[in-house]
Amino acid sequence: MRDARRDLSALLSGDAAYLPLPDIGSAASDLMSEHLGVGKEIDDRVALVVSTSGTTGVPKGAMHTRDTLRASADATAEALGGPGAWLLALPPHHIAGLQVMLRSLAAGHDPVVVDLSSGFDPTVLRSAVDALDGPRRYTSLVPVQLRKALESPTATAALAELDGVLVGGAATPAALQRQAVEAGLTIVRTYGMSETAGGCVYDGIPLRGVEIRIDDADSDGVGRVILGGATVALGYRNLLDHPAFAEPGWFRTDDLGVVDDGTLRIVGRADEAISTGGLTVIPQVVEAVIDELPTVADCAVVGLGDERLGERVVAAVVPAPGGPEPTLAEIRDIVAERLDRYAAPRELFVLDTLPSRGPGKVDRRRLRDLLS
Repeated sequence: MRDARRDLSALLSGDAAYLPLPDIGSAASDLMSEHLGVGKEIDDRVALVVSTSGTTGVPKGAMHTRDTLRASADATAEALGGPGAWLLALPPHHIAGLQVMLRSLAAGHDPVVVDLSSGFDPTVLRSAVDALDGPRRYTSLVPVQLRKALESPTATAALAELDGVLVGGAATPAALQRQAVEAGLTIVRTYGMSETAGGCVYDGIPLRGVEIRIDDADSDGVGRVILGGATVALGYRNLLDHPAFAEPGWFRTDDLGVVDDGTLRIVGRADEAISTGGLTVIPQVVEAVIDELPTVADCAVVGLGDERLGERVVAAVVPAPGGPEPTLAEIRDIVAERLDRYAAPRELFVLDTLPSRGPGKVDRRRLRDLLS
């Protein structure tokens, strides 16, 4: 921990430029090192290059300065009610895990680290929470970790003692959030990405210094989410002319959203929309409906090639433990009732787990390959 504290403290002070890597010598580590220019010259302003969890297979590295990282840590502490000690239960080479450590060190506390080498084990949360030494205590989880923790009364009780449990990396199903709140957890839904130094919108409200704009909005106000302000990266390492950073100080996301009364609501992703029979289906909208079924623990909706429709909507689900499997009929009925029949999945695949990428995100490309 001494070496990690030294390096992270140097990162916060801007004394060097760091690229966090997964297991050194692994294929993922070698790929990141090659594409993100380890050992090559870099802008003197850069303190951190952090890999995105994109779907192209070639990593992009968001370049952050000491100021963007500090702005994120300070605004987060302000939004949560004050600085504190943090429990790390996420991979430290992803922005969410890295920020857990930086926020804790910025507050003067060593983070408590959960061993993830054999996967996330919620039974260790009791001892980990007890080891936190701050006047305020926080952690950050992805939805699948939260779901696992809620299956353990001991882990649930431990998380309920924290002043904040940030949940991000993927959309948090409404039913899962209700379950957590009813169990006494202080849940904070976060939205952000590597390019914005992690979560920069909490429960739909931007952190101090963060701006939100909706471009190309339709009649319902839904359009492309553009994020600006103090936490936005300088750009991508070795992709300096990327269109996402074409407007200085702003990052053009791939997300579709709407701002209602100052609160951002994410609808889905523009690059994941399904075109079926000339109509557009946003997978995340359909997933939110399916997630409400008590027979479903997790789900993902994708489009598969179809000669007649162009793409057909299909659903992959992980059944809730201890109960019957969901049926295609019940899924089609609830989606048709809440949305429309054209959005209702035409096929259902029951899986043990959904393929993932990054911290808790569904890997839709792998899922499509699997289902095809």
